[in-house]
Amino acid sequence: EVQLVQSGGGLVQAGGSLRLSCAASGFTFDDAAIGWFRQIPGKEREGIGCINAGNGVTYYKDSVKGRFTLSSDNAENTVYLLMNNLKPEDTAVYYCAADEYAGGCGFQPYEFDYWGQGSQVTVSS
Repeated sequence: EVQLVQSGGGLVQAGGSLRLSCAASGFTFDDAAIGWFRQIPGKEREGIGCINAGNGVTYYKDSVKGRFTLSSDNAENTVYLLMNNLKPEDTAVYYCAADEYAGGCGFQPYEFDYWGQGSQVTVSS
């Protein structure tokens, strides 16, 4: 059974930092790309970053580039999203997702096969 279990998130003041984790099981982690998305009520889910677990290459949306960092621990099948210098507009539910047989790394929800349960991130001004 494929599982993506998220942890982290919470409430932080603007300028602060949070780290989200996404622990994967049930598929070959090294073959996968792990994407991160966020969603606010009434809006579409937005891809903000992706890491290719096989080669460690990362990709970021412009809105988070330079503030958010993706990393992976392949021994633990876990991806981390470190979010620095958080802004109120970063407030959203954050999701990790796995593209099981990734040739690259995408930002569109339809490109991903499995999803984590979501983590609320709230940034106060």
